[in-house]
Amino acid sequence: QVQLVESGGGLVQAGGSLRLSCAASGRTFSSYAMGWFRQAPGKEREFVAVISKPGGSTYYTDSVKGRFTISRDNAKNTLYLQMNSLKPEDTAVYYCASPGDSSAWLPSGYDEYDYWGQGTQVTVSS
Repeated sequence: QVQLVESGGGLVQAGGSLRLSCAASGRTFSSYAMGWFRQAPGKEREFVAVISKPGGSTYYTDSVKGRFTISRDNAKNTLYLQMNSLKPEDTAVYYCASPGDSSAWLPSGYDEYDYWGQGTQVTVSS
């Protein structure tokens, strides 16, 4: 069984920063790409960022590029999302996710991920 647990969300003002963490267990962490998604109320879950196994490559959605940084610490089985210059439009529940296929390199599609955390709320106010 794969377990993903997010933490680090909270309320920040526009322009502020947060770092999200995702603790993973139940599989060989370094053998899988890991991703971050977010979902605002009434909207579909949106891809945010992905990092390859074991951590050599990254890919971001355009709206966060240059502001967010995805990283991983394989020794700690932990995924991170550093979020800087936050905007109100970043307000959402943020989920970490792991693809079912260990061969996936930089998956960005919702349906490419089989395992999801419970999410952590990020609220950005003006």
